[in-house]
Amino acid sequence: MGMKDQFQDKSEQWQEQAKQRAQQAKEQAQRGQQQRGKQRDEETERLQREEQDRFDQDYDA
Repeated sequence: MGMKDQFQDKSEQWQEQAKQRAQQAKEQAQRGQQQRGKQRDEETERLQREEQDRFDQDYDA
């Protein structure tokens, strides 16, 4: 195997690794968005319950 082949193989390996890392980063970003969305939903639900509780207390008094 000549030096040209070695360099070409190494270049192909780096390109493949870059693609894999980009895919992993994309997947992590998607998981992060899903988790943040879930946290926002839980926070919104909690705030709505608190608001409803205050509303109910105003009319109970």
